[in-house]
Amino acid sequence: MSIGPRYRVAFRRRREGKTNYHKRLGLMLSEKPRMVVRKSARNIVVQLVAQGQAGDITLTSARALDLKKFGYEGATGNTPAAYLAGLLFGAKALAAGYTEAVFDIGLNANSKGSRIYATLMGAIESGLIVPHSADPLPTPERVSGEHIAAYARDNPARFSRYIVDPKKLPKHVQLIKQTILEHNKAL
Repeated sequence: MSIGPRYRVAFRRRREGKTNYHKRLGLMLSEKPRMVVRKSARNIVVQLVAQGQAGDITLTSARALDLKKFGYEGATGNTPAAYLAGLLFGAKALAAGYTEAVFDIGLNANSKGSRIYATLMGAIESGLIVPHSADPLPTPERVSGEHIAAYARDNPARFSRYIVDPKKLPKHVQLIKQTILEHNKAL
């Protein structure tokens, strides 16, 4: 253990590996709300967060589990669900009067074409202005679920618990996308 007059204990959240304060400061200096994306094995949570005097304030949010209200019957932890959650989040943010945000992936891995970037792609397609590069965004085939449909054709036994037929997932994603966009126009 380090000792001495110059040693300083790091903040608790830094010691626990939950917050990168250097990256957070850079995002805060933009003075725009942050589009925060967090993922688990079965869910994607997207929030619009602003800084306040007492701490962060969540302005609006969407989850992949909320897609069930729009008729989505697929798994909620995959890339198409992340894209639709981003689309729903963008619609909610625009309906609440927010037009731009800064993308915050937190401590998630920065992997090209990942679920994190699928949510960004959905938010951008809904009309939210988020500065980004086109390089890490997933392909339209991956976002629509065509990779899942191709895999299901080769391995049908692995998808026996799916409610929707995985071979029909791309059409189902398009249907839910249209439902979300129509809901956005109604707001």
